[in-house]
Amino acid sequence: MEVVLKKDHERLGKAMDVITVKDGYARNFLIPAGVAVPATEGNRRAVAEARRFSERREEKKAGEAQELAKRIENIPCTIPVKVKDGDQIYGSVSGQEIAEFLKREGIDVEKRAVELEEPIKQLGVYIVEIRVHKKVTAKLKVWVVKEEEEKA
Repeated sequence: MEVVLKKDHERLGKAMDVITVKDGYARNFLIPAGVAVPATEGNRRAVAEARRFSERREEKKAGEAQELAKRIENIPCTIPVKVKDGDQIYGSVSGQEIAEFLKREGIDVEKRAVELEEPIKQLGVYIVEIRVHKKVTAKLKVWVVKEEEEKA
């Protein structure tokens, strides 16, 4: 029997997949549990429409993410830090500091969207990737500079 999955199922597939299962499994478990519905012509049309809607929504999100990535790439990111001897900095600059900087600039990104392999521990210029969408990544140029000391 062919059924349309309503929810993701770890062994059967993703939501909106049309799969073939044994009649008893479909009638006695999948359909009563709300995991699937019979693959009638009407349900197939509904799934096709839902997929088209989902694809359009995903394309729109990707387009918005492209715009956001362009904005991020045009922002000059300078992070002042306290320095000990040479160019060694106290502590490090992590994804959280970069996310907070972007938030102050009006761009709300989560700290885990900032892709740093390891925290920045020296002065310099770094290219940091910011994942704004699953298919779109922005490259932010980050300047880690010595903090100006206040004169008394």
